[in-house]
Amino acid sequence: MRRPGPPGAPWVHAAKVASAATAIVAGVALLAAVLINAAIVHRLVADVDGRLSERLTFVTHAPEVLDPPAAGIHLPRASEGDVDDAPTFIWQVSPSGAVTPLSAAAPTLPAHAWQAGPATLTVAGSDFRLAATRVRGSWVVAGESIARIGQARDDLILVELVLGALLIVVTFTGSFLVGLRASAPIEQIRRRQAEFTADASHELRTPLSVIEAEVDLALTRPRPEGEYRATLRRISSESGRLRSIVEDLLWLAREDGRPPDTERPGTVDLDEVAEACTSRFVAVADTAGVTLTTRLSPTDTAWVRGDAEGMDRLLGVLVDNACRHAGRGGSVGVQVAVTGGRVVLTVDDSGPGIPEDHRDLVFDRFHRADDSPGGSGLGLAIADAVVRASSGTWAVGRSPQGGARFSVAWRQAGAPGPPPRPEGGTRTSDREPDREADREADREADWEPRGRPTDAASPTNGSPAHHDSPL
Repeated sequence: MRRPGPPGAPWVHAAKVASAATAIVAGVALLAAVLINAAIVHRLVADVDGRLSERLTFVTHAPEVLDPPAAGIHLPRASEGDVDDAPTFIWQVSPSGAVTPLSAAAPTLPAHAWQAGPATLTVAGSDFRLAATRVRGSWVVAGESIARIGQARDDLILVELVLGALLIVVTFTGSFLVGLRASAPIEQIRRRQAEFTADASHELRTPLSVIEAEVDLALTRPRPEGEYRATLRRISSESGRLRSIVEDLLWLAREDGRPPDTERPGTVDLDEVAEACTSRFVAVADTAGVTLTTRLSPTDTAWVRGDAEGMDRLLGVLVDNACRHAGRGGSVGVQVAVTGGRVVLTVDDSGPGIPEDHRDLVFDRFHRADDSPGGSGLGLAIADAVVRASSGTWAVGRSPQGGARFSVAWRQAGAPGPPPRPEGGTRTSDREPDREADREADREADWEPRGRPTDAASPTNGSPAHHDSPL
């Protein structure tokens, strides 16, 4: 059963990420705007200072303009209209402080302690850039309104505010969407970890509760020897289940801790693994009233890359599940086929099958599609770990018998070379049976029900429930 995480957790996380990103972008944009504005204003003011210096240089080299009337000498005139539009004005300031405008329509120059070099003053209600120099004991002052520079700066700030607001909205929205997308896998991992912890606690608590209850009941009063034996058998059964769950969890933990780029050395004959595994499950199928059949590929073609222990565990999980869900009188088929350079393992059963809405969830740890007894819900998670480690691909669907079909496909690997001969060219054992002849004889019975053995064979690790993973 899936348990939802805290409401709004991904949204809150994404909003925090977006807010932090927006704050950083806004800070950088503000700093950039301040630097750009300062650079532009400094450049415009420097241009004004240059023009003022040129006018003062002209007056310095033509001092006759200071002798009224300056006939034939034309000083720069301001353009008609507003004072803010005048390019340059020139004044003469006598040692007594009297101001004489030398440019037409020049505004009144305020009193000031003049010094060589540029300065910014308010003249006639507007900001002026002024520069002064001494000529014949008087100060000659050149000035130009910089009101247009201030207006240009204000217009630039307005544009920057609009663009900055748009940038903040776009940055927050984009960061929020990216944060949601990036946090989705993290949230899924967190949710699955919480589900796994809760499910594992439940599965481990159940056998412990049964054991505790049996012990408490046995200690309440003296009982006959037979009842004590029955109690111990039930305790032993629950202890075995508990140990099976712990071993499966440890196996999964080891697989999760394995680096993803770890290469599994060696190749495995899937025919041999399938044959050995189904042989162990004949007794299980016979007890459940299920017909177990096997069809293998041609000799020495079903080689895949992986380890034999993992493949045996994979087969054990699939066959055990199929036998449990096929139902009495049902059938289970195991097939190994080689086609198009791929080795395909297929396990079919005649049970109720897997609902389509559960097919994407069957490999989740502790997931159950029904409430059928037995198992811990870890088997298919283990099988999935084996398939992923061996670079296989799953296909889950409906079998021709109407039940579930689990198929795994691998890239076909080449058969390993013959082992090196010992010195002298002799065999290590002259009594080794001819396995190829035995396997060839088994091919003659493809898809025929296996006979019931006289001795009960047990599945992997000695207990059918060890690979238990109900769908």
